[in-house]
Amino acid sequence: MIYSAIAFARAGMVGNPSDGYFGKTLSFVIRNFKATVRLWESPHFEIVPDSGDLTKFETVDAFLGDVRLHGYYGGMRLIKATVKRFHDYCRQNNRELHKRNFTVQFDTDIPRLVGLSGSSAIVVAALRTLMRFYEVEIPKHLLPTLTLSVEREELGIAAGMQDRVVQTYEGIVYMDLDRKLVESRGYGDYQELHPSRLPPLYLAYDPNCAESSDIPHRHLRSLVDAGDKTVIEAMQKFRDLTDRGRDALMSGDWDQLHQIMDANFDLRRTIMPIAPAHLRMIEAARSVGASAKFAGSGGAIIGLYHGARQYQELVDALAELRCVVLRPAIFET
Repeated sequence: MIYSAIAFARAGMVGNPSDGYFGKTLSFVIRNFKATVRLWESPHFEIVPDSGDLTKFETVDAFLGDVRLHGYYGGMRLIKATVKRFHDYCRQNNRELHKRNFTVQFDTDIPRLVGLSGSSAIVVAALRTLMRFYEVEIPKHLLPTLTLSVEREELGIAAGMQDRVVQTYEGIVYMDLDRKLVESRGYGDYQELHPSRLPPLYLAYDPNCAESSDIPHRHLRSLVDAGDKTVIEAMQKFRDLTDRGRDALMSGDWDQLHQIMDANFDLRRTIMPIAPAHLRMIEAARSVGASAKFAGSGGAIIGLYHGARQYQELVDALAELRCVVLRPAIFET
């Protein structure tokens, strides 16, 4: 029997990057892209590598191009860390597991290192598959915390809760990661939202403009740890923007949501460095009248467009920067 599970890409609509600093965010999944993990019983425990874990290339130039675009890490370390953390969780919670071995295989079509949360999607899908194989139920509200621990505690990756929450709950999620809530019980307040109609959202990304999300987050973490006043005040402003964004989303006020999403990026610029290539994407989208902010840590942007003509203008403007533009699918149809 083959056990299989998926997890989707995601985008932060409002509030990111405050999720790693006890903030609030409004986020949604992007069903256009997903990670898939498959598992089946086998004589030995084995992890089948995916394309990101290749050790054989046609030429040295091909290898150098792969490293330049994707870095040194594939998904195998994520699977290893997930299996270990899952077993740690079960042992700590007195969940006895059977001793059968298995082979695990994974693949993903989520664009790599452009801020669409491809890494955490692999972890979420892997945990879902392990839960089915071992017949273990982990409460839904605790799964994002376990997912985050895989990357943060096992692999030392600087990350926040947003991605793991929305990839667990799916759809659109408003999350309050208030310090008192998180530190007292291990999770925040998560609300699944179902607006009567969806805003006209677009997603754009440059597949050749990759950067690890760990890099900007480490810089921001150092500022927060140092008690930087500008950063601390910005985190409160992100919380306020998120509440306003939720109200605009639920009331269908797209003009207000447009302004809030733009304000989110403008605030981000005051506390984090922005790569020139990523800034050009923002400027190109705004030049045709669309709103624009980062979907995650850079390389992908989201925003609102107004009408079919503006969407085509947006596609044309971003095509000059080699960007792919699409309308994200958020809910099942």
